[in-house]
Amino acid sequence: MFDMMKMMGKMKEVQARMKEAQDSLVNVRAEGDAGAGMVKATVNGKKQLVALEIDPSLLKADDRIILQDLIIAAVNKAAGEAEIKAKEELRKSTEGLLPNIPGVDLSSLMG
Repeated sequence: MFDMMKMMGKMKEVQARMKEAQDSLVNVRAEGDAGAGMVKATVNGKKQLVALEIDPSLLKADDRIILQDLIIAAVNKAAGEAEIKAKEELRKSTEGLLPNIPGVDLSSLMG
């Protein structure tokens, strides 16, 4: 028999664990690079740029447009990697809490 009170308690636990997991995403780090490593960007699990490294050889006035493109490429690569890592962190944090119901995709609850 379906126990509604047990299910409600489980949902509260899931919500608490999801909040905790989402708050911890600030500690997840992912790096992206561009230009054979000449520009490196580090993004956290909340998709915020937290570090940027630029090879000194790129800091010439003539290379400004190339540098801008490389920074954009590195940040986008890092953000994509951070999204993958963030989803994995959330999945690990809620493992065993959400029921595995065939045909029902609950992954949208994880970010």
